[in-house]
Amino acid sequence: MDILRPPAQKDIISLMETILKVENLDVGFDGKNVIRNLSFELGEGESLALIGPNGSGKTVLLRTLLNAIPYEGKITWSTDVRIGYVPQKIEADRHLPLNLEDLLEAKAGVLGMKKTAKSSCNLCKEVGLPRAAAEIPIGHLSGGQFQRALIAFALLGEPNVLLLDEPTTSIDLPGEEQIYELIHRLQDKYKMTIILVSHDLSFIYRYSTKVLCLNKTGLCFGSPEEALNPKTLEKLYGGPHKYFRHTHRP
Repeated sequence: MDILRPPAQKDIISLMETILKVENLDVGFDGKNVIRNLSFELGEGESLALIGPNGSGKTVLLRTLLNAIPYEGKITWSTDVRIGYVPQKIEADRHLPLNLEDLLEAKAGVLGMKKTAKSSCNLCKEVGLPRAAAEIPIGHLSGGQFQRALIAFALLGEPNVLLLDEPTTSIDLPGEEQIYELIHRLQDKYKMTIILVSHDLSFIYRYSTKVLCLNKTGLCFGSPEEALNPKTLEKLYGGPHKYFRHTHRP
């Protein structure tokens, strides 16, 4: 009698439906290439980390995937894709009278949704914000609170893909860890596909299923074990690049 064994994790990933396929992508401005001849694909539920030096095209790639920048090549999303986007930074005027409640209300209107106080409360709870934070002017939120507010805004509409551009910028080290743990928890809970720009290689090693090393062109694409090695990192960053690898998982 044959013993049936569960497939290995890499086999499970290979059986996933493709949610994104990028083929021969070229993006340029004023006659200069920012991204050239980039190809990769991603399965449903995977977590892709984009790494590379400043100016390597990471933010440009995210905005191109959102169809916000002209490009040549082919980008194919699955037909049922719903995308949430968390930008790297938004300057919030402290005198701006808008709060998170107002922003959620505006987005709900654009999406044709009936937004209620209950949905705002639920979103605040999802991202670890007290309900009262939704009524504070966004310019008065702390860095960590503001980043959580941006994630809550991105979650409205129940996306199955979340794009995040350096979501821990200007947040202290304990706050960074909390934001990354939040992203991982949300992905696990809602089975979302994550595409994230980050410089935190320890987080990438712990939670990403794929890594794209980008410096205008794709220098590597594969598992963290394949991508995060001294030789590849030295080629990517132009010199030795060290990081601390955390082996614990929550």
